[in-house]
Amino acid sequence: MVGKDAIGIIAKVCSYLAENNLNILDISQTIVQEYFNMMMIVDVTKLEKPFEVMSKELEDIGLGIGVQVKCQREDIFDMMHRI
Repeated sequence: MVGKDAIGIIAKVCSYLAENNLNILDISQTIVQEYFNMMMIVDVTKLEKPFEVMSKELEDIGLGIGVQVKCQREDIFDMMHRI
């Protein structure tokens, strides 16, 4: 997640995750010159909707609060960062 820092960014995203039975396993965030950057590792094993639907819903939440949200499956992330 990347965008201009604003009140409630983490709250909106975490509320969505909790409502959809998603557990945050790891989280990293920084704010540099008013820009918010956050990366989460989330357990989706209890997700009751397709991954693509969840990803789109989070993107839409991001648009509503002025940040860009991108979701990626772990296996794709791992393959992209292999040496």
